[in-house]
Amino acid sequence: MRVTVNDGCQGCGVCEATAPEVFEIQDDGSVKVLVQVVPLELEQAVRNAAHECPTEAIEISE
Repeated sequence: MRVTVNDGCQGCGVCEATAPEVFEIQDDGSVKVLVQVVPLELEQAVRNAAHECPTEAIEISE
């Protein structure tokens, strides 16, 4: 699984709270994706983050 964050992100921090090993809020409010490929053990957390994202900015590709 790969994950990206699109320009709709408002930096609310839900993703970082849900999967801090994968997402990090930067000082400017943008989100940095910390991994190229999501480890299997973190896939469910990333799916949860995508589901909870209020702007639907998290994009998952299998």
